[in-house]
Amino acid sequence: MSGAVDTGRWHAFLDARVADRGDAPAVSDSTGVRWTYSALDAACEAVRARLEEAGVRAGDRVLLLSENCAAAMAALFACSRMGAIVSPANARQSPSEIDRIIAHARPAAILFTTGASRDALTHAERLGGQPISGAFGEMHLVTPFDSNPDDLPDVAVLLYTTGTTGDPKGVMLTHGNLRFGGQSSAAQRNMVAEDLIYGVLPITHVFGLTSITTAATVAGAPIHFEARFSAARLYEALISGVTLFSGVPQMHALLMQYAKEQGHDRLPENRLRYVSSGAAPLDPAWKRRAEAFYGVALQNGYGMTETTAGATLTHSTLGDPDVSCGPALPGTGLRIDETVPGGGDGVGEVLAWGPNIMKGYYRNPEATAAVLDAEGWLRTGDLGKIDAEGRLHIVGRSKELIIHGGFNVYPPEVEAALNDHPQVIQCAVIGRRVDGDEEVLAFVQAAPGDLPEVADLRAFAAERLAGYKRPSRIIVATDLPAAPTGKILKHRLLEAFRDQL
Repeated sequence: MSGAVDTGRWHAFLDARVADRGDAPAVSDSTGVRWTYSALDAACEAVRARLEEAGVRAGDRVLLLSENCAAAMAALFACSRMGAIVSPANARQSPSEIDRIIAHARPAAILFTTGASRDALTHAERLGGQPISGAFGEMHLVTPFDSNPDDLPDVAVLLYTTGTTGDPKGVMLTHGNLRFGGQSSAAQRNMVAEDLIYGVLPITHVFGLTSITTAATVAGAPIHFEARFSAARLYEALISGVTLFSGVPQMHALLMQYAKEQGHDRLPENRLRYVSSGAAPLDPAWKRRAEAFYGVALQNGYGMTETTAGATLTHSTLGDPDVSCGPALPGTGLRIDETVPGGGDGVGEVLAWGPNIMKGYYRNPEATAAVLDAEGWLRTGDLGKIDAEGRLHIVGRSKELIIHGGFNVYPPEVEAALNDHPQVIQCAVIGRRVDGDEEVLAFVQAAPGDLPEVADLRAFAAERLAGYKRPSRIIVATDLPAAPTGKILKHRLLEAFRDQL
């Protein structure tokens, strides 16, 4: 660590841990890396030196093509230290997706974590990356554009949102956004240095970046990174000392299925004290099953890239029937705009405010103005309501509202009903235009060898949903198109299953 601790920028958390916990474990990963904070600091400095040698300056964009690993963490903080804007992108994206990001961000350098990701190596070879090595291990580097700094000294990270089509939208997150998000996440989860955090949610996504990586650094708690999800590896980690695990519904479902195959209805003896599920609304019955398996309360929250991950979070006790997203985080605000399509009777578009709200969309003032007002309120595009206890309930995306037979159909309600079926891992519901109407389509994911019958699913839905909410078509599959986070990519469903529709 060079110089005094910088308390204004994102990497200050790492600087503080190097100063007060240098010999303590900081990060490990699936490649076998085990770094203390001092070793992470050395890796960070080595990355910074390589970037400076390549001509990268403060204000330049640095694209980080990676999967979860210690080297990626070092690269993130290295960019912060030198004042560059890092743009983490998952190496599992297609060449065309990556090329659109490159064309928009015009990075002065691209780092590839080739030591931990075969896909990163494929991109490096395609884009002319050259191998580099140092205290960070093995990576590749290419400098596709000359240094061209932006005058955005407060911007730390540029995140391109999942599933964008056409021109990509880069969310500008400031050092202040990340500092607030990391500190808030650590405080809300009561993170301490004695914790061990399981990092399988991609750090190229805002949740893994802020609520896992940054929050762990705030608390001085070590992280174990996994590049890709494996139920078997997660199971072993949970019975070997992991204390905090956050995942998406598919991860929880596959873990419980794996444990069942090992002869366990619940997780064997462990140190797990905090578990959460995100990216989809909770169903009461599914929540009860998950809590019975883990033996701890299942927490839920709401957030998006534009809110630097969390905007709300629950603090449920074991057995609490609450399936809301929880109240707004301290220091932030929420309100509901009922004037939007699909609004009324307490339901409307969720608006968020606070130090977690993005600066705007990179090089896109028109898109920024469409969602951010002069007072800093963000239009999230999500439909929700706030109950008497101040807890947020998400009803659905405003753009995903289905109007069937003149009635509003909110996909999360239909999804929750089908997710309650014991053979369903997760499902996605969308609308499709037909003559003068919209029909409700459901895509159900189930385990190989345990596929439910469509007729059974129809009967199951009929017991739980009004007639106009029931799917006209139900497609059963073992996989659904998903982002690296596990979030279902609804815009790809019609194309993926066009032969069955």
